[in-house]
Amino acid sequence: MIHIGHNIEVMKQELDDNSIDLVVTSPPYDNLRDYHGYELDLPGLGKETYRVLKDGGIVAVVIQDSTKNFGKSLSTYRLILDWCDNAGFKLFENIIYKKQGVEGAWWKKRFRVDHEYILIFLKGTRPQYFDKENLKIPSKHGGKTLTGAAVTRKDGTRAKSRKVKINPMKCRGSIWDYVTCGDGSKLKHKHPATFPNMLPYDLIECFCPIDGIVLDPFLGSGTTCVAAKSLGRKYIGIDVSKEYCDIATERLETERIERPSTIESFLK
Repeated sequence: MIHIGHNIEVMKQELDDNSIDLVVTSPPYDNLRDYHGYELDLPGLGKETYRVLKDGGIVAVVIQDSTKNFGKSLSTYRLILDWCDNAGFKLFENIIYKKQGVEGAWWKKRFRVDHEYILIFLKGTRPQYFDKENLKIPSKHGGKTLTGAAVTRKDGTRAKSRKVKINPMKCRGSIWDYVTCGDGSKLKHKHPATFPNMLPYDLIECFCPIDGIVLDPFLGSGTTCVAAKSLGRKYIGIDVSKEYCDIATERLETERIERPSTIESFLK
């Protein structure tokens, strides 16, 4: 379901308490995107999101700090502190979204910024759903056998040394690589700030149960909702722009996101 309007107002009018399983979104931080005359109220959104989220629910926020006069805006850290101190969330994880794409111009006076953050907020004591099986990635040393000295325990005794065979696949860590171009969607790129199709897809597979509901309060071109529909989850998208809502609606009717056959083929 797609709603045109201010996200906080729509959520108050349309969404019940404890009704959403997962939120995946990217706010127009640091005035880098137009919010169509509305005031961006991230503290208010944090409290309203906490209300509609189920206990054990997850909020994933894709965000970055802008740079002005050689200083970072610190928007990421302010959001973490506000949502944890005032809205009631826990910071479950801070994932680095590493961008693999066109490098662009040479950066003469700074390091090239090739990452954003995926802030993972948790309501409650532990995630209600957490399945990272499909997020495994190939191990660089898969199939090899490790040998070495025994481990010394805290009490000073030593465990016996043993051979350990490395699995071909390993658990993904806190740095997630995504190709930022070439996903084949012309409609998607009518929006000025998009994230890779597989980013919300991975988050939904990991944190949203099969019969769950995914919310994106900054719908944009609709990638989160397209991923949710592709995975058989219910979805709710909200945006103040009718143009973007129309783009998202068309994408939902015409596009489907699927996981590549291997992680290596996706990160080629």
